[in-house]
Amino acid sequence: MVDEQFKQQVDAYVDDVWEDVVADIARLVRHESVEDLTAAEPGKPWGPASWDALDEAERMAERLGLAVTDVDGYLGFADVPGASGPERYLATIAHTDIVPLGLGWTFPALEVTRRDGWLVGRGVQDDKGPFVLSLYAAHFFARRAAAGETLPYTLRCIIGNNEETGMGDVPYYLERYPEPLFCFSPDADFPLICGEKGLYQGRFTSGPVTGEKIVELDGGTVPNAICGQATAVVRADAAALPAAERIAVEPAGEGLARITATGIGGHASMPAGTVNAIGVLARYLLAQGLAGAGERAFLELLVTLTEDAYGRASGIAAQDDKFGELTCVAGTVRTVDGRFVQTVDSRYPTTTTGEAITARLGELAAAHGCTYEQTSGDAPFYISPDSPEIQALLATYGEYTGQEAKAFTIGGGTYARHFARACAFGPNDPGEERPAWAGTEHGPDEAISEKGLRQALKIYIVAIARLMELDL
Repeated sequence: MVDEQFKQQVDAYVDDVWEDVVADIARLVRHESVEDLTAAEPGKPWGPASWDALDEAERMAERLGLAVTDVDGYLGFADVPGASGPERYLATIAHTDIVPLGLGWTFPALEVTRRDGWLVGRGVQDDKGPFVLSLYAAHFFARRAAAGETLPYTLRCIIGNNEETGMGDVPYYLERYPEPLFCFSPDADFPLICGEKGLYQGRFTSGPVTGEKIVELDGGTVPNAICGQATAVVRADAAALPAAERIAVEPAGEGLARITATGIGGHASMPAGTVNAIGVLARYLLAQGLAGAGERAFLELLVTLTEDAYGRASGIAAQDDKFGELTCVAGTVRTVDGRFVQTVDSRYPTTTTGEAITARLGELAAAHGCTYEQTSGDAPFYISPDSPEIQALLATYGEYTGQEAKAFTIGGGTYARHFARACAFGPNDPGEERPAWAGTEHGPDEAISEKGLRQALKIYIVAIARLMELDL
């Protein structure tokens, strides 16, 4: 199937549809598709905002000539039927939900802005832009099928809708449909991700606090993002509090001051270069004596958790030859029902377990007058980079880029970990020079190269064609 003539047809197709691709990315970006379980209802299990984006994506797939199935609002899929029938299929899986917008945007977060060859907007990289690429890759084959060229296997684009907050959509799917023969998720970096660290989250809860010095703590957006801003309302005279790096102080009412710490946010799996605002805030409060007898121990816990992002200070450090070091970050801090609650997110290698992490963090909690509980967890995932499917994808990437095509592992979690044979495959090129103004996934001014997306669409089409040639 794949020869020079085929690749020329792919080039012509991408040129023909590109403006439609960008317009469809913009349609999805308009939806602030953040999970809201408080508004969940039958058919909209992740809340109405997430469902709106899923509905938009399914209508988009229908317009592109794909056979669409909605799976009770949990997620959907869109098929190009193949000779194998629906039971034996190859799949892509991407998602239409997003993390909260957060602070610090200089571009409209819910619009797609084109600047200097880049697309900007929440989800252009993670993962609405890549999802639209998967639809258009399928559309390429749907047009050929309409002309009489039937694929050996059914091609299925799975439309995820709960990736950012737990991936509860995929288990629901797998209870009702057979596994794909092979699946890749365009929700990561090139060249190809063949393994993912274990995923782990938990939370510390303080004893009752009376507001002796601290009236409220609040920071972070989601547990799986490093906190970029944290605030405390304290009983103090704002004018008497000294200035400090990354700290802003303002009056918050009679006898009260609001202290805002600003860090450098980022994805929990990639803490290098970040500054956790929760740690900045806790250190300032302790240095200024802004902690009562029942509050100091909790702040000291926050200092320990933010001392490093690799679990060393908290006593859970681990590493192996496949995944490298464990990471552990403090994501959100809240005041809930008269107690302080701090979440943690860890990505761990094969040399430790979720149980071991829970045991150690439980000891740390007890030493600081808190309780601790694990809230979620998944074991590490790995597929051999020597498998024929992985080699087909890597060969295609190398052919289009001229770069070394070598699989690697990450600390992030993608949908791939839920399938027996799967990987994460682009579309972001971490080696591409990024303008200083261009943000990354989960951060403000999220951006991705338009040139890179165009090339990724070609890579996906050719890679799918090569997967179709394998005896699976």
